[in-house]
Amino acid sequence: MSRRPIWLRAGLLYLAYVNLSVGLWATVAPRSFYEDFPGAGRVWVATDGPFNEHLVRDVGAWSLGMAVVVVAALWTLSRPLVVTAGAAMAVLALPHAIYHSFHADLLGSGLDQALSIGGLYLAVAVGLAVAVAALRSGPVPAPD
Repeated sequence: MSRRPIWLRAGLLYLAYVNLSVGLWATVAPRSFYEDFPGAGRVWVATDGPFNEHLVRDVGAWSLGMAVVVVAALWTLSRPLVVTAGAAMAVLALPHAIYHSFHADLLGSGLDQALSIGGLYLAVAVGLAVAVAALRSGPVPAPD
């Protein structure tokens, strides 16, 4: 998988960025993540129940773990690893997106709803696109 389209690398880079930024923030500063995510004066987490440090840190660690897989896929561009990273991202993001779709009223404004839910479904779509592109890329080269 040495010659991949630039958009495949961009998709993996996007997934790495999303998981690293959420993961680091939620793990290192869970109260801030709860009260201030996504930033810029918007609040998306605190609207959905009381603060639970354990839960927020778990979400952070889950995102960091996913980031490790995505960064490894980006680094190696190994077909099996790229497929796995894309599929794993879609699998973890889809239930999250569905939950927020059914609880969009907690976010208040239509803009916050569109940004939050749209971003969640974007992660699903990018994960699926990356996985499908890697699956369709042809045979896996023999190891060196």
